[in-house]
Amino acid sequence: MGTNHGSIFTGDTTVQAPLILPPPADVSGPQGLHNLPRPAGHRFVGREAEMATVEQALRPRHARAAAHVVTQAMSGLGGVGKSTLALHFAHHHRTGYAAVWWINAETPETITDSLAQLTARLNPGLHTGATTGAALAEWALAWLDTHPGWLLVFDNATHPDHLAPYLARLSGGDHLITSRLTHGWDQLAAQPLHLEVLTPSAATSLLHQLAGREDPEEYSAAEELTDELGHLPLALEQAGAYIRRTRTTYTGYLQRFRAQAARMLNTPGNGDPHSTTIARTWRVTLDTIAERDPLAIHLLRVMAWFAPHDIPRDLLSGTTDEEDADADALALLNDFSMITLTESAAATHRLVQAVARTPDPDDPHRTEQAISEAKSTAEGLIRDALPHTPTTHITEWPGWRALLPHIDAYLTHTHPDTDTVDTEFILYNASRFLLSQGRLPQATRYAHRSATTSTRLCGGDHPSTLASRDSLAGAYESAGDLGRAIPMRERNLTDSTRILGEDHPSTLAARNNLAGAYRAVGDLGRAIPIYERNLTDSARVLGEDHPDTLTFRNSLAGAYRAAGDLDRAIPIYERNLTDRQRILGEDHPSTLIARNNLAGAYRAVGDLGRAIPIYERNLTDYVRVLGDDHPNTLTSRNNLARAYESVGDLGRAIPMFERNLTDRQRILGDDHPDTLTSRNSLAGAYRAAGNLDRAIPIYERNLTDRQRILGDDHPDTLISRNNLARAYESVGDLDRAIPMFEQNLTHSIRVLGDDHPTTHIARSNAQQARSTPR
Repeated sequence: MGTNHGSIFTGDTTVQAPLILPPPADVSGPQGLHNLPRPAGHRFVGREAEMATVEQALRPRHARAAAHVVTQAMSGLGGVGKSTLALHFAHHHRTGYAAVWWINAETPETITDSLAQLTARLNPGLHTGATTGAALAEWALAWLDTHPGWLLVFDNATHPDHLAPYLARLSGGDHLITSRLTHGWDQLAAQPLHLEVLTPSAATSLLHQLAGREDPEEYSAAEELTDELGHLPLALEQAGAYIRRTRTTYTGYLQRFRAQAARMLNTPGNGDPHSTTIARTWRVTLDTIAERDPLAIHLLRVMAWFAPHDIPRDLLSGTTDEEDADADALALLNDFSMITLTESAAATHRLVQAVARTPDPDDPHRTEQAISEAKSTAEGLIRDALPHTPTTHITEWPGWRALLPHIDAYLTHTHPDTDTVDTEFILYNASRFLLSQGRLPQATRYAHRSATTSTRLCGGDHPSTLASRDSLAGAYESAGDLGRAIPMRERNLTDSTRILGEDHPSTLAARNNLAGAYRAVGDLGRAIPIYERNLTDSARVLGEDHPDTLTFRNSLAGAYRAAGDLDRAIPIYERNLTDRQRILGEDHPSTLIARNNLAGAYRAVGDLGRAIPIYERNLTDYVRVLGDDHPNTLTSRNNLARAYESVGDLGRAIPMFERNLTDRQRILGDDHPDTLTSRNSLAGAYRAAGNLDRAIPIYERNLTDRQRILGDDHPDTLISRNNLARAYESVGDLDRAIPMFEQNLTHSIRVLGDDHPTTHIARSNAQQARSTPR
């Protein structure tokens, strides 16, 4: 009677006969057998090196021994393009394999289902519905055992243990694995390949293809958009599909994205609500991580408020009291490619941050409360990590520089209306550090926000508000904006006098600062009486030997010197140095400053025989006490070089200027005001040596840089313009020199007034140049 397969109907009962599959060895696979999920895309850019790596590992079987089996794993952040690369390889080399089978490796169950589908494909005439998936998968494995030359793609594997049994058993083909998990593949595979985001040029090229736009006027907007999307392929796919579908522009999408980043990342570009999006892609990973360690998800939310790169691990160590818990949580995030971890720092993708910062009522990892707690934690971590004494201790500057990007990111992602007392503390101290580094625009922004926040939280009369306002006035003054600095200094003195009293140390400091602003604008007629009164009051209230009294005495001497009254300035400088040596000691930084000021006064009066030995001693002491790289040491070296130049010793002056410029560029950066001063000094020395071919390009660069950094009206910019004009005049180029002298005179009158010493110099130079025969 033979063997029957099928159903037997007996009244109201159906009996399903057991399915008997043919021996796997007897079933031949059709030519070109594959189940690849979609055709090879033509939009494959920027992965040439990675593709070459996979091709090198998984060469077609006819190019190597038949028994040689290779397993290649690829890991990376969700959306980085692992599956796309695997699919492109599988399609490109499909004819080199007897069969190519794509396996959903997310769970053991999905692996079983994918293998069961292979059995169904190879037995098209049989009804496999009543047979267990495990039985069908076992048949598929037996078929693969007996039909070598295949490629299995295990896509989106979540754990090496899920794949280990298959990789150990199947030895007749190749395995290509994609996973967000970075850890554990080295035991199963050849050298794992970790995918990073695309290069900027590849990302922009991909976006153009996806969006179907090649408008030349939109090129810069496209580059800006790819940068905003962090060059992540899936984000580019969403954006490109949205732009193509809605006929919007790159600029329009960029504006919407910046306003609603998380919403856009959760919006399918093609309008299909079931399409893959960035938010959904990462949600699966976050669910897995949360099951293992909830602290890891909290840490990721905290990191969302920092800059994406170079987050110091020390900064994150205060998130929990449990020893090493933060290290374990960071390792878990790194395992799933949500962050990149090194021994000292962590990094994450900016879009991961954008999603993690934005509440979503449908996502348990992004509740309002959880995100608010993470924001508060981030603020507290920054506050606790702030180095002390932001303006003076050079040893702490590396710590400030490492922290600044994260301070800036936090402040960028938070609204000033939500600033707290801790935020104000961060703003105040960061603005002071930035001011010491010559980063005036950023320092001014922080100081303004600090003063605004302190006024809102503490009131206009609170001491911290007065301090913040004083810091803001100092930033304006450093930027040469005396039109805003002076009224603020005047108001601060009035308020401090009213609130704290005439004799309060803060009132004395406010009065000294106001006198300094008057001096900066050239109004010595108002500055000197204030300095004189302040010194008298400080000596009476604080005592002759108080550090503030010594500071105020130094300020008065400086005002006398600025007024050309060196007969009164020099005795005060001499007394101040004697007092500081007695009270503070020979090596105190304030004593070194006093010695430098006295040498400067001797130089100003032409007594270089006394000035140069003091400068030389001071430089030696600075190097010994503060080190070669301290800004005060660099200033001391510059002053000594200028003294050598004044006596015509250019053989010693020029090498010292050259070294100082190199050191300031290395330590302070190209744009620091002190670096610009060094460059100006070097150009002046070259000019004094008659080497105008070297001097003029330096003067030209310095003027351009000062205009860019300090503005057209800053006093230092006026000096640079004057020096360049004089250099042009020296080479007989009056056509360039005269307009520059006249421009400088106009700016000086408007900014400093008709009677300022700088204005007098500008007027004299312009008149002399106009009278020079052509």
